[in-house]
Order: sequence, then structure tokens, then C-alpha cells
Amino acid sequence: MNISVIVPLYNEAESLPELAAWITRVMTENKFTYEVIFVDDGSTDNSWQVIESLRAENPCMKGVKFRRNYGKSPALHTGFRRAQGDVVITMDADLQDSPDEIPELYRMITVEGYDLVSGWKKKRYDPLSKTIPTKLFNATARRVTGIKLHDFNCGLKAYRRDVVKNIEVYGDMHRYIPYLAKNAGFSRIGEKVVQHRARKYGKTKFGLDRFVNGYLDLMTLWFFSKFAVKPMHLFGLLGSVMFILGLLSVITVGAYKLYALSHHIAYRLVTDSPYFFIALTMMILGTLLFLGGFLGELVSRNAQGRNTYNIEKEITD
Repeated sequence: MNISVIVPLYNEAESLPELAAWITRVMTENKFTYEVIFVDDGSTDNSWQVIESLRAENPCMKGVKFRRNYGKSPALHTGFRRAQGDVVITMDADLQDSPDEIPELYRMITVEGYDLVSGWKKKRYDPLSKTIPTKLFNATARRVTGIKLHDFNCGLKAYRRDVVKNIEVYGDMHRYIPYLAKNAGFSRIGEKVVQHRARKYGKTKFGLDRFVNGYLDLMTLWFFSKFAVKPMHLFGLLGSVMFILGLLSVITVGAYKLYALSHHIAYRLVTDSPYFFIALTMMILGTLLFLGGFLGELVSRNAQGRNTYNIEKEITD
């Protein structure tokens, strides 16, 4: 199979027939073998009924329905696990992503050899309240990840199948799939200017809070990429340094006391010195950090079940 198209959606019943027809036309014109996997993220409208009707008309249409709303990352992860195409393409269901971009994205993966190609909506039809925070967010993401993409959050992306089978998308990490791919060893990441269309039906499902969460997720992902496999490298190091500094401070306070006693110099009790308690506190904190790193090692080696979602219905072959 040439292409798997994954479409996460939430309450997009109006746009689905038009999107499905558009994708089918593009695939037919280019003689691609394909599948379209609609992942219904707990919609409360009749989106699933529309997916069922699309399946009845075209066996290439498939669907997964969550019992409740989990978010875009779980929807993409579920689609990735089921994708069978050599090239996997993701797009939003709101018709703001154009299926006409699919042939060129496919070519960039199969001919130019990219592992991942991310869309760049250079000209956007969004208000300034959305575009300005987006530019700041993307600038920060480029700086932290070292990946020179203009639009990390663009839903229109293409992947070599090996990429989606070797990354784990959870929480709200869909914004950073290129970074996840890079950390998994897929470094050939490209970018393509794509058409951004004005929303035709409904309203956006995202608020300004996604930018705040985006920065927090970026810091989390950066930390995980550095220390998730070896948390002892951070916590153990910090704990050891703090413990040694505290120990040296205790020894220093004790040495002053012994020097004073040996030379019959009046000196206050060790327990009257604030430095003694600061040193003890540093030793205790150092021990706790070291133990935290050790426990983190145990957890990282035994983590499982993070991507388990309650699926209500599914349409497959």
C-alpha cells in the first residue's frame, strides 16, 4: 500500500464527506493505493455515523472511535499503530489542510529520501491573536530542538512508515513529533510550504491555553530527551554534589570547633552555628536527590501502559 492518511477529528461531521471525496479524487488521479483512517476522538455529534456511511461507499475508508475525548496525540498514536502504508500522511479534518499536497509530500519521502516532511502554512488565515503566539512558539521550539522548521504545529505532515512505528505520541506531544522522530534517530526532516485554507465549517477546538501548555510540554520533552533513559545522570549528579558540599561544610564547622578546643579558645557550640544546619540540610537534600534519580531509573526501565485508550468501535479490513 502506498499511502495511509490519518485524520484525527472531534465534531467534524459537516466536513468529513467533502474531505473524503477530495482525498479519493487525489488518490485516484495519481493511481495511489491507499487507506484513510478516521480517528473519532469522542465526538458528540454524528461524526461516527458519517464515517460508517463513508466506509459503506468506499472500503478504503476506515475508522476508530474513542469512548471519550482523549486529545489529538492519542488519536494520532492510535492511527499510527494501525497504518499500513509505506508513507503515512496526517491532516486535520476541518478542510484547512489541502489533500492536493499529498502527491508532492509522497514524492519528497519516497524520492528525496526524507524521513519526515512537515507542512509550513506560510500564509495563514488566522487572527493576529493566534498567529503572533504561534510565531513566538515556533521560534522557541526551533531554538530548543535544533530543528529548523517554521511551523511545528502544522497538522499536515508526511512520514516514512518506520518513523511512526518507532515513536510514541502521548499527552499533547503531537506538536513535537519532529523532535520525537529526531530523538528516535530519524534526522532527515524536511519542510514544504502548504496551502492554508480558511475554516469552512464549525469553529476551532483550540484556545490560547494550548500555547502555555505547548511551552510546558516542550520543556518536558527536552528534559525527557536528555534524562528520561538515565535520570541518575541528572539527579544523581546534583545529589552527589550537594551531599559532598554539605559534608565538607560539616567537616569545616567541626574542624573549627576542634581547633578552638585544642587551643583553649572560647567557641560556641556546633549546634549554635547556622552553617551546621545548612550543611545538614544540604546533605539530606543531596541524599533525597540521589534516591530520586535511583527511583527514576527503576521507573524508566519498567514504564508501560501509557498509551492505552478505551476504544468503543472500530472499522478495519
